[in-house]
Amino acid sequence: MMRKWIWSFVVGIAAIGCNSEKQQALDTPSRGEITVVSDESFRPLVEQLTGTYSGIYPETKFNVLFRPEKEAIAMMLRDSARLVFCTRPLTKGEQAVLDQRKIVGKTERIATDGVALITGKANTDSLITMAELRSLFNGQLKNWEQLKGGNQTGPVTLVFDNGNGSNIDFVLRTFAIKSIQGIRISTAKSNREVIDYVRENPRALGFIGVNWISDGDEALTAELSRDLRVLGVSDKVNPTGIKDYFQPFQRSLGLQDYPLRRPLYIISREAHSGLGGGLINYLARDAGSLIIEKLGLWPTRPYNREVYIQK
Repeated sequence: MMRKWIWSFVVGIAAIGCNSEKQQALDTPSRGEITVVSDESFRPLVEQLTGTYSGIYPETKFNVLFRPEKEAIAMMLRDSARLVFCTRPLTKGEQAVLDQRKIVGKTERIATDGVALITGKANTDSLITMAELRSLFNGQLKNWEQLKGGNQTGPVTLVFDNGNGSNIDFVLRTFAIKSIQGIRISTAKSNREVIDYVRENPRALGFIGVNWISDGDEALTAELSRDLRVLGVSDKVNPTGIKDYFQPFQRSLGLQDYPLRRPLYIISREAHSGLGGGLINYLARDAGSLIIEKLGLWPTRPYNREVYIQK
């Protein structure tokens, strides 16, 4: 009887020790290492956000991976990443994967982003309507000379970073396009390669995440924007003037004037108060929104600035 009691006691102590080690291994908002995955169109934003957070908390590390949005969400669902940056909430089927595993998860909208349309400087056409874009994607329009204004002729090549990325997915959903068969679409490996392709091919119309070219303080932004035109887009069928067109920059995103704006979310599968929750809180309720603002996007919760005026 005594031996049985001693054995139970030893097993109990061992179990407590294991649980203690497990708890110590869990990351916290200020310590630990997690994997984060994002669509490549948000690379400048995600790299700045995670880099700044690690600068504040040196004992944290984010392993940041960039994958097409559908693959990125799938990685989070199968626990290959803790957080995903994406442009949409989970579908019912995707949410069911977390529900089956009894994972509550968290979805936080952090910003309003936009898909920027770019052409080379050789193309003088800097304006386009949503109706014209829809016609390009449903095959009714095929050539530059069919668009209003501009000097370019020949077939329009629509250029995206990836066939499964957030940019093409968002545009196809916007125009309710079910098939791209017969449409002149080309894909590159990244948003930067889209920029390079458009710069070298005057008949190309590129689609990129606006945060690649919207940070006025970044040397990279100036370098990438060189020899490019960012098109103004109008949701009116018959615009009456330049005032009806908007570019995808901060004010137009915040006032919801730019037609190709979209939300930006962080989705977490974190089951404890860890590093993922720390990053989300930093973005949603702390100074992280200043980084979003600096990059030219519109933060969902702008940072509250308090100004004291003394006589």
